[in-house]
Amino acid sequence: MGKKQLFEVKENETIDDCLERMEQLGFVPVRRIEKPIFKEEGNEVIPAGRQILFEGKQKQQ
Repeated sequence: MGKKQLFEVKENETIDDCLERMEQLGFVPVRRIEKPIFKEEGNEVIPAGRQILFEGKQKQQ
């Protein structure tokens, strides 16, 4: 089996940039993961954004 690795879409990066970076490192995306980010203001917890991750599998040579 191939090696797997997680790639995070960075703050100043588009999804396409992240996928291109994966391609350059020899990985193919197999799963997209989105995690919500919350922040606390006073007594409230409000959504503040999301973290996008791609699970990549190493290409077969």
